[in-house]
Amino acid sequence: MDEILRLINIRKWFPVQKSFLERLLAKEKLFVKAVDGVSLTVWRGETLALVGESGCGKTTLGRLIVRLIDPTSGRIIFNGMDITDLRGEELRRLRRKMQIIFQDPYASLNPRMPIGEQVAHPLKIHGLAQGSELRDIVMKTLEQVGLTPPEKFYNVYPRALSGGQRQRVAIARAIVLKPELVVADEPVSMIDVSLRASILDLMLMLKQEFNLTYIFITHDLAVARYIADRIAVMYLGKIVEHGPSELVFENPLHPYTKALLTSIPVPRPLKEPKRVELKGEVPNPINPPLGCRFHPRCPIAGEICRREEPELREAENDHYVACFYVT
Repeated sequence: MDEILRLINIRKWFPVQKSFLERLLAKEKLFVKAVDGVSLTVWRGETLALVGESGCGKTTLGRLIVRLIDPTSGRIIFNGMDITDLRGEELRRLRRKMQIIFQDPYASLNPRMPIGEQVAHPLKIHGLAQGSELRDIVMKTLEQVGLTPPEKFYNVYPRALSGGQRQRVAIARAIVLKPELVVADEPVSMIDVSLRASILDLMLMLKQEFNLTYIFITHDLAVARYIADRIAVMYLGKIVEHGPSELVFENPLHPYTKALLTSIPVPRPLKEPKRVELKGEVPNPINPPLGCRFHPRCPIAGEICRREEPELREAENDHYVACFYVT
């Protein structure tokens, strides 16, 4: 398989903002350890879903990948090239190949700019088209994302569109440059449930048409199962399990993954599913627990979990887990 992206021990620590007096009295700086040592490989043409509870670091990792924020440490390898320290013009050229779809279509679109102009904006920035050619590309892209007839949408403003239509505009803006990698950050979480399947089907169709690679960020495992080829489960800034979608769903290995899966509602189940109950709340990312970060909430944690941090290891073919008690 052809590797498109490799993350090597990526970390992103955000400094905690303090008052003047707190800075004077503090003995050491504090950091929110949003992403804390993630290594991952993404293969060309696949959809990798990043799943986990809110606050686990999924969105931060997505922004690191497309270089919207800089990592604290670690390396990002894209198409065999180290892009960790790219700046200026080199980084701008990279944007053509890596795009992001943001979660909130109401906030990600400029309310003072017509739809056609917003989709055309990336083409203008990169000097790829102008005049009638620019308009033709935008019209075709609007049609490809299901905004038909495109003439109806070209000159309207975002306020005239529904949430689902706005997200289609956001998708159009992401694909108009024909990127190789698209990070989709919860792209259906703010869309009416009745429209989610149509947006997911659109993304799958575009993936085939443009040979896209997706990193699909979601807290909804049902959505992840629908769209993803592989799944990576995040907890408190770390990957605790990853592997092919079917393996993760049919044979979850990590207790956290099992808890997430048993929380999915099942309509009219033949029998009540056995739920994995988690204790307490997610620990503070400023001061995560020693040892395994999941051990304060884990139903099977032992003494070793409190002392040592488990490393990701291959438990079965292409199925990795960070847990001492998985054999």
